[in-house]
Order: sequence, then structure tokens, then C-alpha cells
Amino acid sequence: MKILGIDYGRSKVGLAIAEGTLSAPLKVIRVKSFDDAVVKVIQVIKVEQVEKVVVGVSEGIMGEESKKFASQLTVHGSRFTVDLFDETLTSLDAQTRALEAGIGQKKRREMEDAYAASIMLQNYLDDRG
Repeated sequence: MKILGIDYGRSKVGLAIAEGTLSAPLKVIRVKSFDDAVVKVIQVIKVEQVEKVVVGVSEGIMGEESKKFASQLTVHGSRFTVDLFDETLTSLDAQTRALEAGIGQKKRREMEDAYAASIMLQNYLDDRG
């Protein structure tokens, strides 16, 4: 089963992909609005032939926006299912791991949200065992 992990943000959306038990960063898409994010992610879902989507949810206002984002994907999701999963501290964890791996500052900034999505998706996969 192909699973897409999403780290939703107002200007950038991090994406990760998994087939099996390991998650990998896919890409970061820049978005202009909430609706733009929905449209662009739906395109990725179709191109990648995703069967399940996991949207990371944090606390507070962004957590509520992430839930709304997931519900909009569900409206379009006749060929995939959508789950929510806690993404608390994944961005910080992604920054720390990128620094430890010696990834340059420019590359870290470009892919940070995809790394965060990958960590969240891996946690989801590990939790589901």
C-alpha cells in the first residue's frame, strides 16, 4: 500500500511517501492558499497513486487547520483513505537530524517540511506495527 504523509503549512506542505515499512521524504510544495494546497496535494495523490493519506496534526490553531485540510482531502478521496496522526515536535526533530547528518543550510530549509512529514509518517507506521 502506498501511503502519503503530509506536514500541512500555510505556505509550504511537506510530503513523504511510504510503500511498506519505511518512510522517505518526497518533496515540499509551495502553496498560495488553503484551496491551492488541497488542489496540489490531490494532484500528487493521483500521480503517485496513493491509497492512504496521513495528515500530521499539531496543537492549537495549526492543528485545527490540519484537521480541516484532512477533511477537504476526504471530500475528494474516493480512491484513498485519510488518517490523522500527532506530529508534535517533528519539525524540531527534522532540524536536529538534518544538522546531525551534515546537510547544508539551504538544503535543510528547502526540504525541512518533507523531512518532518517523513518522521511523522514513520512514527505512524511504527505505531501501527
